[in-house]
Amino acid sequence: MKKELTNQEYAKRVKQLTPKFSSFSNCWHAFVSGGAICVLGEIIRQIAYNKVGVNEENSYIVVSICLVFLSVILTGFQVYEPLAKWCGAGTLVPITGFANSVASPAIEYQKEGQVLGIGVKIFTIAGPVILYGVFSSWVVGVIYWLFSR
Repeated sequence: MKKELTNQEYAKRVKQLTPKFSSFSNCWHAFVSGGAICVLGEIIRQIAYNKVGVNEENSYIVVSICLVFLSVILTGFQVYEPLAKWCGAGTLVPITGFANSVASPAIEYQKEGQVLGIGVKIFTIAGPVILYGVFSSWVVGVIYWLFSR
């Protein structure tokens, strides 16, 4: 028969099992990794613009494509997740995190087939972001339209 825990025992057990974290450390990791992604993006843009001859406007598109491609490759080789654990929001927030959120379910459910695996599960994580991003931009557009008349 199981013994019921008192409130104090329960609180003590929760405190023991709750992971410890440092806000300063988390912010520092996010700052460093987010900055590193930005530096990498700028290096890619400079190479595309100065060395390859892509015009300035299209060099930003090249950066987006390269960062998405790199994060999908890192996800495929199962390097992105441990990297993201250390980096925290530094890799989660930019376009690399979005690419990872699309690629992860696709890789995980590929064995279930193209339609019922990848097709059904690919936007499991990214779907709400797309839905509410489009919806909120529509709401802001309507508000802007109403006040600009």
